[in-house]
Amino acid sequence: MKHIHVAAAVIIERKRVFAAQRKNIGEHALKWEFPGGKLEPDETGETAVIREIEEELSTTIAVQYHLMTVHHRYSSFSLTMEAYLCTVMNGSLEIDEHQACRWLSADELFSVDWIAADIPIVKAIAERELL
Repeated sequence: MKHIHVAAAVIIERKRVFAAQRKNIGEHALKWEFPGGKLEPDETGETAVIREIEEELSTTIAVQYHLMTVHHRYSSFSLTMEAYLCTVMNGSLEIDEHQACRWLSADELFSVDWIAADIPIVKAIAERELL
């Protein structure tokens, strides 16, 4: 089974977290996720998440700290995801790779259809009262 290593940005501002909806294509069409992407060879999770947010959302972020690591197995691949709490330094999170985006408050965290691997991160945000 194919295994991928990804990094995700958990961006929190004014007690709301940024979520992005995947486009209507592929195995996880229209699911919501924390933005990010695959690590390149010899790249750290922190470097990857900064690069991916710059590429996908035209935004510069700073990593505050590593929030958690998620291991998840889908039917066609498995993944390891490094989730980082991040802040926006420059830019306005312009979506290009995604269909939609939302800033979710604590009350709205579970109102969207999250992709399975991101659910442990959502639960951690709620449990730690990060919003």
